[in-house]
Amino acid sequence: MVAAAQARVRVDSIAAGGDGVARHDGMAVFIPRTAPGDLVDATLEPHGRFARGLLVSVVEPSSSRVTPPCHHYTRDRCGGCQLQHMAYESQLRAKSTIVRDAMQRIGKRDAPSVNVVPSPAPWGYRTKLTLALRWSGDRWIAGLHRFDDPNAVFQLEQCPITDDRVVQIWRRIIAASSSLPRSRRLRGGVRLTRDGASFLLEGGTQWARAHEMADRVPELTTVWWEPQGGRRRLLVDRRNPAAGGPADMKSPDASFAQINTAAAELVHAHVIALAMSHAPATLIDGYAGAGATAIALAERGVRVTAIELDSAAARWVAAHLPAGSRSVVARVEDAIDEALPADVVIVNPPRAGVDERVTSTLQAASAPRAIVYVSCNPATLARDVLRMPRYRVAALTSFDMFPQTAHVETVCELVPEVA
Repeated sequence: MVAAAQARVRVDSIAAGGDGVARHDGMAVFIPRTAPGDLVDATLEPHGRFARGLLVSVVEPSSSRVTPPCHHYTRDRCGGCQLQHMAYESQLRAKSTIVRDAMQRIGKRDAPSVNVVPSPAPWGYRTKLTLALRWSGDRWIAGLHRFDDPNAVFQLEQCPITDDRVVQIWRRIIAASSSLPRSRRLRGGVRLTRDGASFLLEGGTQWARAHEMADRVPELTTVWWEPQGGRRRLLVDRRNPAAGGPADMKSPDASFAQINTAAAELVHAHVIALAMSHAPATLIDGYAGAGATAIALAERGVRVTAIELDSAAARWVAAHLPAGSRSVVARVEDAIDEALPADVVIVNPPRAGVDERVTSTLQAASAPRAIVYVSCNPATLARDVLRMPRYRVAALTSFDMFPQTAHVETVCELVPEVA
């Protein structure tokens, strides 16, 4: 490996992970915490055809650059956000370019422009915050990882992208941390729910003082524990004091709810309208989750087959679907062939995208009027579109579900190519 050297470069774009992209000696250089138009000095470490850069100083700031409001972003090099140093409109433009470039470069499809719908709230939108817990000396440190040192955890004091109620609950948990299991490493998540807040602790082998901690944090409605190597259990449920059991007893809301509720409602409404624009009599909802989309469409008279691997969620969906629709407990790749034909197919997979068997089935089957693909990863969306050459991209709309970060949600409408 060639030793790192310092160079002055001009940043021209933002890469999918949020790094600024520049060119130097014919190589693409990826430099975190830079903005398009910045002239910067950076140390460069070559890796074959590209180089990783570390910002030394900004020589000429671009018009996109702003002062990040969170001191953790600069002082502690927090990895929770990637774009706080950019004005919000510049973040939206960068995400549009990320989606367009992925579709053109990976998907081999024309995408001249991509509209990114802004988040209703660019700050304070997160209703969930997961922190790493590290035992240090005689106390717990609860915080996030540094972007340039994933093993390092700093003590979190504030988080401007998170709902302040969540941050306040975390402060109470830290104040009550003597009730946590004694272990070198734990992980905890606080999520706002319809009836309060939920806390999930991961790690440790014994937790005898869970109820004590819950009593010291009255905002918590439920407390979950996933011990090291064990199943997730509900330990405290103030809605039902007799509760206590394995994970399959849980409501699906906690697992599938989006952390940016207002933006999620925009995505939901868009997907429903897009699906209904094709006047479907039958529809498949793959990766159906807690069934918000499947149930909404079934209530509009569509005969829906909802496919979901989580058995508790699938049972909940089955109980809420009207007659004529059904819920199937299965992997989408194992069930979609039997569920077809359908007028419309919706898929909303995790970041890894759909299994290749899903795209193969859709490519070979009698073509639906439309495929509505909801994606949180432009690269895997583009890859899956490439696998289905018989469909063209009719519409591509992104939503800024995660302001101040490089993540973006995209809804892609695919329709059969006209011969």
